[in-house]
Amino acid sequence: MQNNKLNSVVILVLACTFISFTAAAGGLKNIDHYLEYSPGFSSSGQPDKNQIKQLSENNFKKIIYLAFTDQSSSLANEDRIVKSLGMEFIHIPVDFDNPTLNDFNAFVAVMKSTPSTKTLLHCQINLRASTFSFLYRVIYRKVPMKAAKDDLDKIWEPNPVWFKFIKTVLENHGLSPDCDDCDWGSNEFPA
Repeated sequence: MQNNKLNSVVILVLACTFISFTAAAGGLKNIDHYLEYSPGFSSSGQPDKNQIKQLSENNFKKIIYLAFTDQSSSLANEDRIVKSLGMEFIHIPVDFDNPTLNDFNAFVAVMKSTPSTKTLLHCQINLRASTFSFLYRVIYRKVPMKAAKDDLDKIWEPNPVWFKFIKTVLENHGLSPDCDDCDWGSNEFPA
């Protein structure tokens, strides 16, 4: 009888833990355009204060922000909120109309400095972040281009400025965006 009670308690604790974990993880999907690429790396649009708390509760240790702080949808004091929850906050302001190789290299340096740290990369709606994620995964994580492109397609079709940026970064690493079954939409490859 005693053993049955113990088993019931263990099952109840495990069930509550699973439900709690599932609810917390499910809450992350409420962040605008949230994409999890691996257990340690995700990208999204702008999380709100409660969602940043959920990120902390889900063991994220680093948040990288790729937009300017004067964006209308930026979270005021995001750096303080993130730091107050014990996470690292890195700000790399990327001009949406002029992303640069230096911007990408600054991001890569941050990622390489602590490669196993659970990280969220975000901007306003996940256009900058999904593109940087695509490039990082293809170049440094050796994810096949088609698989990484499929994830990018879940967010957007890069406009000509961002397609040029993708080409520049890939070519800088000896790669091309041309791959079997990669559809870059209205962007064309030069002859």
